[in-house]
Amino acid sequence: MSVATASRAGVAPSDTAFGDRLRTALGPRTDDAVSVDAFDRIVAAVDASHFLYTPNAVVTAASTEDVVSVFRLAHAEGRHVTLRSGGTSLSGQASADDILLDTRRGFRDIEPNADGSVVRVGPGATVRAVNARLARYGRKLGPDPASESAATIGGVIANNSSGMACGTVHNSYQTLRSLTAVLPSGTVIDTGRADADERLAVAEPELYAGLLLLRQRILSDPAHVAEIRRQYRGKNTMGYGLNSFLDFETPVEVLAHLLVGSEGSLGFVAGAEFDTIVVARRAATALVIFPDLASATGILPLLVETGAATIELMDAGSLRVVQADPTAAGVVDDLVIEDHAALLVEYQSTDDEGLAALVAAAQAALAAAGAPAFEPTTDARERAKLWHVRKGLYAAIAGARPSGTTALLEDIAVPVESLAEACVALQQLFDRHGYADAVIFGHAKDGNIHFLLTEDFTSPGGVERQRVFTEDLVDLVLSRGGTLKAEHGTGRIMAPFVERQFGAELYGVMREVKRLCDPRGILNPGVLIGDDPEAHLTHLKLTPAVESEVDRCVDCGYCEPVCPSRDVTLTPRQRIAVRRARAAAQASGDARLDAHLARAEEYASVETCAVDGMCQTACPVLINTGDLVRRLRENEQPALVKAGGAIAAKQWKTVSRGAATALTIAKAAPAPLVTAATDVGRALLGSDIVPRYGRDLPRGGPKRAVRGGVGAASDLESTDDTIVLFAACVGSMFGAAGDGIGAAEAFRRLCERAGVSIVTPENADGLCCGTPWKSKGLAGGYATMVERVAASLVAASDRGRLTIVTDNSSCTEGLVLAIRQANRTGADPVDLRIEDSVDFAARRLLPGIQVTDRLGSLALHPTCASTRLGSNDNLRALADAVAETVDVPDAWGCCGFAGDRGMLHPELTASATAPEAAELAGGGHDAHASCNRTCEIGMTRATGSEYRHVLELLEERTR
Repeated sequence: MSVATASRAGVAPSDTAFGDRLRTALGPRTDDAVSVDAFDRIVAAVDASHFLYTPNAVVTAASTEDVVSVFRLAHAEGRHVTLRSGGTSLSGQASADDILLDTRRGFRDIEPNADGSVVRVGPGATVRAVNARLARYGRKLGPDPASESAATIGGVIANNSSGMACGTVHNSYQTLRSLTAVLPSGTVIDTGRADADERLAVAEPELYAGLLLLRQRILSDPAHVAEIRRQYRGKNTMGYGLNSFLDFETPVEVLAHLLVGSEGSLGFVAGAEFDTIVVARRAATALVIFPDLASATGILPLLVETGAATIELMDAGSLRVVQADPTAAGVVDDLVIEDHAALLVEYQSTDDEGLAALVAAAQAALAAAGAPAFEPTTDARERAKLWHVRKGLYAAIAGARPSGTTALLEDIAVPVESLAEACVALQQLFDRHGYADAVIFGHAKDGNIHFLLTEDFTSPGGVERQRVFTEDLVDLVLSRGGTLKAEHGTGRIMAPFVERQFGAELYGVMREVKRLCDPRGILNPGVLIGDDPEAHLTHLKLTPAVESEVDRCVDCGYCEPVCPSRDVTLTPRQRIAVRRARAAAQASGDARLDAHLARAEEYASVETCAVDGMCQTACPVLINTGDLVRRLRENEQPALVKAGGAIAAKQWKTVSRGAATALTIAKAAPAPLVTAATDVGRALLGSDIVPRYGRDLPRGGPKRAVRGGVGAASDLESTDDTIVLFAACVGSMFGAAGDGIGAAEAFRRLCERAGVSIVTPENADGLCCGTPWKSKGLAGGYATMVERVAASLVAASDRGRLTIVTDNSSCTEGLVLAIRQANRTGADPVDLRIEDSVDFAARRLLPGIQVTDRLGSLALHPTCASTRLGSNDNLRALADAVAETVDVPDAWGCCGFAGDRGMLHPELTASATAPEAAELAGGGHDAHASCNRTCEIGMTRATGSEYRHVLELLEERTR
């Protein structure tokens, strides 16, 4: 059996006694803090690297005290602890085979000072979340990793993350002011205290004295000082940051900066304080195409001299991936790619004059050098598209790999003047070892390039090929004065080669640093330094072919921060991990494990997925895990439920009106009585079938009134003065908030004021966009409704002459998908124009009406559907029209109500809305708005403030 195959040979049995000891160590708060269950261990195991270790226990820490307790238990029992935050780590530093300590949920605090020049953050906050909070001050963090949406501050510190623009000037090491750390012994040190050095001397005397001795040892040898300066003249994340001994004098400051880049092997950073940097308000960006890689890299020294803020390299393979990416349409569509390469170049300034001067100087210099034309754009949308292409490049390339192969992303740096030669040599290595699909991209300004290749570790010779290739790579990089890791961290992949890069003497210093901080070796053994010369070849992750969504996933974790179920059950990445683990169990004949995973998957993966598609908005390869979950629901639905769904589609008018009537009756009855009745039904029939009634649910809504020109579309002009209104059934089932008139009626009145006529489809009360059937996996009922609604709308719009407008964002998206489905399966496809009422109101109605009485302040909740539709800018425009101040919470996200999920599984909505509700607490807004009725109900439940459709507010303010 090969090493790679052995990594999927099974999961160790659950150690319940160990789990009990962990719970005892943590104290009272242990309900969901500790798990030794195989399901929980498997879903927690996966990170973005190509290694796979399954932990023996998973602990979710809620506080620094929890971390101290786990460290002390591990210290006493000789157990090992690996810290996990975002899991975007690419070198295996977040993989655990004993205790995996998850620190994401309890450490998300973000506290800027008065002007935002300094920010105190918890290790569980993402870079994007911190920057969103700092944006109001015109500032941001220095580190700017491409994985900012998912990378957490804990990981940024642990890996000394840099990124595309920050280089070595604004990375984690340089911008850190202070940190609070938990050492392996359980000692807590706050380096920001005035007496921090004295406290360290008292609490950890051996560590304190040892750091002083190591510093003296380094400074006494000029050769050591020179070599350390050489190693850190550019990006370098190999080994421990020995430059700390040269840059700082006191042991506490040396320790603080040794912790930066230590990959969780010296201690846990419970909080950190950073200097922030000013956001450059003006930027100009261009993608410059070169005929080959040599010419692109050859121009780099000149570009660096012109003061470019970022210079990102993409080789021909990268450009082919960009060309195939539907989200990158228009970037390199017309290029016939051969040996081409590209540089994404950006200049930044605080004002227009400064930017213009930079661009003019760059254009002149490049023209004189005979480089391709440099024509940068300052348009925000075009710039965002270019950066979206670059930031998602790793996952997009890896997602395009053949099924069953593993993606390996390496990260090296050489002096900029040696980059062209290194890239050519690297391509020769790919050819020599048969990696024809390898691609090169990265931060060319810093001589820092990434390359990605794919390997099938189950194939004969796969592991051996990787071994020989890595040896040749090490020789290539070190012979050119480079570093084997520039920003992704040493991890397991380069741990065997740290001594070769630094030499025996300096490597000995690193080993002594580890011994002083962690004498029992409890933290992350085998990571960064170690004794296993084949650490980079063991426990390699296998990716068996399972399902289309699963096979494309590269475990990058970008989906996790936007997932509404992330803090209550699973994330999309973890749902995919379950599918792969089940496939592996089935392949190995472990029916018991497969059955256990299947039982747990039902609730954690299938029932509590909101299928909202938000994961797709964050996924570089556009995976919608909701599609996978819908298929699983369809496969598991009983025949009786499927039959009931088909009947409901045919009798939707009766069903929807019945639901409205039931809500009205329930509203008038004693709430405890109705809630108790639904609880009994849930106990008998299942919590995923019977909704739970709560007093916060509204009364039933009105019938969808038929007004204006039914069936007369052929007699009307094809202009924006006449539209088809497809009023959503959700507004008919759920009444408006308070004494409101509802979104559909508000839209009708606004249209009347703006001179827009409305046509209503025939049998409107019996129609639906089909989302309730699709989300539940009821394919038969969905097909029935799609056929009916398509036929009705084709007639009402006179075969697409009139625009169809829907008053509920999720229903607009559902209708778009339904018509697309009808055109795929029908014999007579018709191109129907469907627009959300928010978009139509901003585009057509707002210019023709007058707001007479603006609100003071408004809290606005975008939705998953408005995000996917691209309606959020128009939603904001309507909100700005009705209120002087509009606040969109930094922590906003999908509310998880998801049609009826919020009634079937209230815990999903409660968890999904908690961060946003906490941010809004005590906000004192005059009104709260959204653009989707069930989302309004979910946010009302979460915050205790009444949410209404923004069109209702607009209608009231234009009377």
